[in-house]
Amino acid sequence: MILDSDAMKEASQSTRIHITILGKTNSGKSSLINALTRQEVSIVSHIAGTTTDPVTKSIEIPGVGPCLITDTAGVDDATELGAQRLEKTKKALERTDLAILLFRDTNIEEELKWVELLKSKAIPYINVLNTDEAVDVFTLATRIGEATRQPLLLNALTGEGIDTLLATIAELTHEERSVTITGGLAKAGDVVLLVMPQDPQAPKGRLILPQAQTIRELLDKRCIPIACDTTQVEEALSSLKNPPALVITDSQVLATVTALVPKESKLTTFSILFAHYKGDIHVFAAGAQAIATLTPASRVLIAEACTHAPLTEDIGREKIPRMLRKRIGEALRVDVVSGADFPTDLSDYDLVIHCGACMFNRKHVLSRIRQAEEQGVVITNYGITIAYLTGTLDKVVYP
Repeated sequence: MILDSDAMKEASQSTRIHITILGKTNSGKSSLINALTRQEVSIVSHIAGTTTDPVTKSIEIPGVGPCLITDTAGVDDATELGAQRLEKTKKALERTDLAILLFRDTNIEEELKWVELLKSKAIPYINVLNTDEAVDVFTLATRIGEATRQPLLLNALTGEGIDTLLATIAELTHEERSVTITGGLAKAGDVVLLVMPQDPQAPKGRLILPQAQTIRELLDKRCIPIACDTTQVEEALSSLKNPPALVITDSQVLATVTALVPKESKLTTFSILFAHYKGDIHVFAAGAQAIATLTPASRVLIAEACTHAPLTEDIGREKIPRMLRKRIGEALRVDVVSGADFPTDLSDYDLVIHCGACMFNRKHVLSRIRQAEEQGVVITNYGITIAYLTGTLDKVVYP
């Protein structure tokens, strides 16, 4: 994947915790964004509908790290364009790791609808009462249906209560931040061999994002990463005193590398690592088994997270469709979508094959997995698909 400046910004955002602020018009969402970022990021006004489309800002939160915080239109937006604005807010929830639901008083009919939506999407959320007046928080908690979990008290204009909110955010995002790329496959002192083909899709002078992120994590873990091209695997192995603890390869050359890796070494692929890091590896592995049930009359959806210009031998648009048709038949129908163009209705498809999603955060991929499961459609990903089709899925390990 070649990253231009916009794509690099999007890739950077994919590694951040995504926090979305919800609430009625003039509930103080923009003021809260400004208080959290300590900048005038969002326009604060008493005029209803000042915030229309979602507005995002990258920030660092103590105890959490890099985050992307999103301001949204009022959930009670009754203007002519209100329905469209609320649809954009719902779209933002697809990539939301944590939501902050802002209340101003006990008139909460609109907010309750969003409480149910957050619960249905399994999105953790914090109820916050933004007020400078005396309000019975127990009554509000009871009306929300969460009498044992009182809303946090906050004054977004003065910043009072911000520290408590920041501590709660850190607590609720701990699990999301604990997911790593290599999981338990690599530990301090391990020699890790990374096989990274430099084909036409590799950006000149740079590494593709999954490779760069994996190397950085290995260095953070105090491992010893060694990188080579596909043609250098034997030479790299022979230069080592002992077999590497782990070999990570590009999935497109998995069959070749499998034949060369010592039996003492664990073997996996970048796609498999990111299937775990960005989604649910067990769902994807089970989904690949559905390939055996496909027929020439079946229909497959290839879903790319990014919107890059296709290059020669593009993995999603050319290689995987070719491999599938060779196995199943030329009549197999394969559709390709990219970026946000993921169909709402997946019922026409027998299988969805998602990319490694280096441009998406984990929540975004999990939301697509949940959508497929709710519609009874099987889903897998690029790396798992290639491993299955090349007969090497049982040769690799999962994080």
